[in-house]
Amino acid sequence: MAKLAKTDGAARNPERSRERILSAALKEFAAKGFAGARVDLIAKQAAINKRMLYHYFGDKEGLFKAVLRRKISERRAWAANLSSDPAERLPFWFKTACNDADWIRLLEWEALQSDEHKVIDEKERRALMAGWLKRLRQRQKRGELSSAFDPLHLALAIQSLTMFPVAFPQLTRLIAGKSISDPKFQHGHAEFLRKFAAAFQPAHGRHIKINFVK
Repeated sequence: MAKLAKTDGAARNPERSRERILSAALKEFAAKGFAGARVDLIAKQAAINKRMLYHYFGDKEGLFKAVLRRKISERRAWAANLSSDPAERLPFWFKTACNDADWIRLLEWEALQSDEHKVIDEKERRALMAGWLKRLRQRQKRGELSSAFDPLHLALAIQSLTMFPVAFPQLTRLIAGKSISDPKFQHGHAEFLRKFAAAFQPAHGRHIKINFVK
């Protein structure tokens, strides 16, 4: 009877059920990767009948795609409301990574478990990345970003600077002597990114001199 109640509840409020499933799936995929995640545990955590989960998402890969698309859509909405100033964008994306470690862990599992030349939903994700590179080129043309950098490498630099401390917390602790969850470290790295962002700004917009120590 309990299973029927869950199924009936899911039928009455499918959107809420989908949200519960996606939240539980993100946790499971982040903890174990695509290969290790178990659909039955996701259904249990979401308090839903497994057959209803398959009804909504088709199969395990369909569920993984839905998690990816939900997170990507969420991040695109945030990006649309951000200032074009890299001194604001870099600290924002670092703080976002700190508050969304499950997303970073999911991407790390994907890197470990996926073939080097293929990832789930690759066509759509490559199109999103191409759109990002296009927007970077447009911002360079408008004088919002330095044109000295290839947008491809600029995008990789932004990803690295904002995600690395969360992706490799053990290295962060060894280098900084502080946990990634330490508010002092987070504040210090955000301030570093704010200043370092001057390197990405057009020469006429730079106010901070960056001295690189060799």
